[in-house]
Amino acid sequence: MDYLRPSDLAREHGISTQAVRNYERDGFLPPAARTPTGYRIYTAVHAAALRAHLALVAAHGHTVAGQIMRSLNAGDLDAALTAVDRGHAQLLRDRATLDAVGAAVEHLTSATGAAPPAPAHREPFSIGALAHRLGVTAATLRNWEAVGVLAPDREPITGNRTYGAPDVRDAELAHLLRRGGYPLDHIATVVHQVRTAGGTQALSAALDDWRGRLTGRGVSMLHAATRLARYVALLDLAPAGSLAPATGPATD
Repeated sequence: MDYLRPSDLAREHGISTQAVRNYERDGFLPPAARTPTGYRIYTAVHAAALRAHLALVAAHGHTVAGQIMRSLNAGDLDAALTAVDRGHAQLLRDRATLDAVGAAVEHLTSATGAAPPAPAHREPFSIGALAHRLGVTAATLRNWEAVGVLAPDREPITGNRTYGAPDVRDAELAHLLRRGGYPLDHIATVVHQVRTAGGTQALSAALDDWRGRLTGRGVSMLHAATRLARYVALLDLAPAGSLAPATGPATD
């Protein structure tokens, strides 16, 4: 078996040897063996782990990438795949939201000038239910309300917030743009345009930009899946016959 030094792994990705050691410390790489003098000894398995981790960071972000790699290195393939599945489900949900808002933009630019359609929900959401749907905290929704992104109704007796179908649409759009890095004041303007059937120039630009981001994330997920499959095969965690042989050089 060929052994690798930390510098060998670092050089391939243009990172520091300390970063490689940190990734091992944090559980993103499996523990390395040591020489009698204490130097780390890495192998092709560690190289594949590093490639998978960095590809996952680009596709899913640092937190989820770390969860996936720690699960794999603990031998829990199902937990790792569940995290991957959540990322793909979120991407699909983002695409559906974009399509809905895109339809709203077309509607806004039509001759009727009517308000865009809102998704149908049988009952209003409470603040807790909407926060759970979006994967955010109730405090986040209250903050969005404070800057004008959301404008929920209140129950007459309790004063509790209620979010109807238009509010859910606004919250979905705000969540989408927030993950895209847009500031809250920009998001408030965009959501207000949808809500009031006003101008659409800023909204169209934001959606075009975010659609490009979603496409880039989807491509990154494809690349990460290839890296991840190679690493899983080296760990021999998958059921027999469930992974097709990897083709092409392992270092591409």
